[in-house]
Amino acid sequence: MIRPFKSLLTLACFCFVLASTSCQNASKEDQKAKDTAQSTEAEQKTEIPQAEASQPFDINTIPVSTHPLEAFPFFSLPKGLVEQNKPVQRSYDKLFFAINGVMTPLEGKVWKSYIVTKPGSTEEWSQPYFEKSYDDAITKVGGVKIFDGEITKAEYERYHNQASYLGEDGSIGYDGENIKVYVIHRADGGDIYIQLSGNSASGKLNILQKEAFKQTITLLKADQIQSQLAEKGKAVLYINFDVDKATLKPEGQEAVQEIEKVLKSDKGLKISIEGHTDDTGNADHNKKLSEDRVKTVLKELIAAGTDQSRLKAVGYGAQKPLVPNDSEENRAKNRRVELVKINE
Repeated sequence: MIRPFKSLLTLACFCFVLASTSCQNASKEDQKAKDTAQSTEAEQKTEIPQAEASQPFDINTIPVSTHPLEAFPFFSLPKGLVEQNKPVQRSYDKLFFAINGVMTPLEGKVWKSYIVTKPGSTEEWSQPYFEKSYDDAITKVGGVKIFDGEITKAEYERYHNQASYLGEDGSIGYDGENIKVYVIHRADGGDIYIQLSGNSASGKLNILQKEAFKQTITLLKADQIQSQLAEKGKAVLYINFDVDKATLKPEGQEAVQEIEKVLKSDKGLKISIEGHTDDTGNADHNKKLSEDRVKTVLKELIAAGTDQSRLKAVGYGAQKPLVPNDSEENRAKNRRVELVKINE
């Protein structure tokens, strides 16, 4: 009886060891599966932010091109293609480029046009030919493609009211439109931005070389202000304020000092100080900005000793342009302060 009992005991021990080993193996497999899942999840979590991160464009990350270039606009048209109409060309303007999917305003010398197949040609329009021609030409002189895609409808809604010329020949920047953007980084700061867009019938090409605005309007002196008030009943001044603010720049302070001289030399003179802006941006904001700016001038004149009863301040925003807001040069003319003589 002892021997069978021992056999049963041995068998039971063996089964226990086998079960324990199986459980341990199962636990190891389960833990391995959990570790794998956690590892995969961790990898996904580190990859998602990288994919979603949108780094701001930095021109300094683009290699400088020293390749010699022809005169602006630098590139000829591909063989067999022509401008549909006379190209739009301005010595200074603001143009929006799709950079990282955001329509970004750049300023400088501008050229843009619709591009089509030469009339009478036996060749049909080829979008790949148009795009490949410029891709090769631009990259051969050190240009880099920085965007290739579409802007969203929300982005179009955000910016399009700021783009004064959207709709004229060669305009690029509509939602659902594939846009390719290149930049040629130049050591002298005259970076060249090129964007193009094409479809089954034609192409559009924009070229801008960055260039700082050159002010051609000079400060009116006191005697010139007096002369304009006497002859025309008003004087047009270009008083410099900080961008989108009502605070005076140093040269703006100088302009106010010239107004002070006029008021001190003619104690009976009363003036209305009237502020004007261009039509860029929100109309209500522009009107408020123009009001705040002329109030700043008024306060400066009162602080300098002019009686408040001789002064009036009103802001019109973009309601009374001197010239059409159809170029950056004209918009600069419309950003002004007028001194209007009050006759009583």
